[in-house]
Amino acid sequence: MTTQELQTIKQRFGIIGSSPMLDRDIEIAAQVAVTDLSVLITGESGVGKEHFPQIIHACSPRKHAKYFAVNCGAIPEGTIDSELFGHVKGAYTDARAERKGYFEEADGGTLFLDEVGELPLPTQARLLRVLETGEFIRMGSSEVQKTSVRVVAATNLDMKRAIAEGRFREDLYFRLNAVEIRVPALRERKEDIPLLFRKFTSDFTNKYAMPRIQLTDEATELLKSYYWYGNVRQLKNVAEQICVLEKNREVNAETLRKYLPANEQEQQLTLFGAQANMGGDPYMNERELLYKVLFDMKRDIAELKHQMAAATGGNPMPTSSAIVPTGNRKPYSEHHSEHQEAEVQEAEIVREQPEVIDEPQTMGDAEEAMIKKALERNGGNRKAAATELGISERTLYRKLKSFE
Repeated sequence: MTTQELQTIKQRFGIIGSSPMLDRDIEIAAQVAVTDLSVLITGESGVGKEHFPQIIHACSPRKHAKYFAVNCGAIPEGTIDSELFGHVKGAYTDARAERKGYFEEADGGTLFLDEVGELPLPTQARLLRVLETGEFIRMGSSEVQKTSVRVVAATNLDMKRAIAEGRFREDLYFRLNAVEIRVPALRERKEDIPLLFRKFTSDFTNKYAMPRIQLTDEATELLKSYYWYGNVRQLKNVAEQICVLEKNREVNAETLRKYLPANEQEQQLTLFGAQANMGGDPYMNERELLYKVLFDMKRDIAELKHQMAAATGGNPMPTSSAIVPTGNRKPYSEHHSEHQEAEVQEAEIVREQPEVIDEPQTMGDAEEAMIKKALERNGGNRKAAATELGISERTLYRKLKSFE
């Protein structure tokens, strides 16, 4: 693909950046478009995976047919089969009329299944049949129907882990993953971050009729060095907040830092990212969630110890390292009464007791605690809490149900 063709695709679909990894992904999408192979697009939440199914459809022989994008994580489990495959009248209580599903509507075109990892297992079996044979059956019907649909799927899950845990079918994974396009995280293409920020601030200043935003050199370096765990979506949100709230239109590093999470949280997330780069799983939302929970717990415990020290006059609490073992203790003088010795021994026993901290002992306990905090911070709004946690609404609903 020539440089001119690459730039044409970027301009058409609003893709900003010159990272070699991003350019390679666009080339793969354009090359595979002329075939009917299934494509699986992977990458963290917020990296812009939705652009690539559009490129594939626009560059394919199906470009004049219909294109549908379906968010599998946003459709309730009880209606997902009806949405994808349709139903006949009376198939279930509210099925008052016959309805076509996306596979029937998109016949001859392209169907983008976003968050495909959130599909229930029974639906995965039906999807596998469509991909292998082109056949499906509407809910409540026994008539087999045919369809010719190009399927492009996307997920931010670690699919191999989901397969190992029994949450995703291995045969379906290999059927979807005929060609994989891995979209890089924003931190992996640092050279594109200032370009994206300028584009977003330009759009928002025009939208709100405000003076343009300019970054100092120090702020630009901070922008490039930040972890961006929310990727392009987070960067866009920060740009909009700065455009609306900042009176001084020249933004320095100190001002920019106010719109980024606390340094301690950033360091914790950076540690997670370093582990992923050293061979760990790159999209482990649950592990990242656990890191955040444990960090919050550590901070809460430190604050509690500080308050206890203040309540006791600033004297530090005795530790086991400062306790003399009972077996090596010198005998007391004869003038000590038995009562005094008993009190001393009792105090030593208390001091030697291990400190007990009420912490979650399992991954499930940690997740439950973090989800509760997210719901409290967002006033019980599940959608907002799911966005903050970096998981889909369906995943949040499933976890809430498992936690009762």
